[in-house]
Amino acid sequence: MEINKTTLGIAAGVAGTLFLGYCIYFDHKRRSDPEYKKKVRERRRKAKKAAAGRRPEIPNLVDKDAVQRFFLQEIQMGEMLISSGHIEQGVEHLASAVVVCGQPTQLLQVLQQTLPAQVFTLLIHKMKEYGNKMEQQAKEGQVEELTDDLE
Repeated sequence: MEINKTTLGIAAGVAGTLFLGYCIYFDHKRRSDPEYKKKVRERRRKAKKAAAGRRPEIPNLVDKDAVQRFFLQEIQMGEMLISSGHIEQGVEHLASAVVVCGQPTQLLQVLQQTLPAQVFTLLIHKMKEYGNKMEQQAKEGQVEELTDDLE
């Protein structure tokens, strides 16, 4: 039995049509599920929380060795990410390094000389963001202390 090109083409067309039909059916069934939108929202919420919580944990500032390891690790990660094109993530790591640095003004001067102007500007904005977050957390902590004192 010999299979010619026409038969092979028809078989491939039928298989492709069946696959496309199954994909359309499955998508329709998935979207008509009442829990679908709820699951999508939950997945997006989790992804947003994971992205926001990606900032590395700052070590205990009393432990000088841990701070130094953290500082060097963050500088290396920041440089590596920026050189590979992941500017946002690299700037986050550099900002974390500046936060724990004992002499942040000198480090910022060095970074200003070595980083492109756009990246350095992004770093400054990230530092302001971190400062605002720390102020807000400090205020929340003070409010909690006040409510504990009142009770």
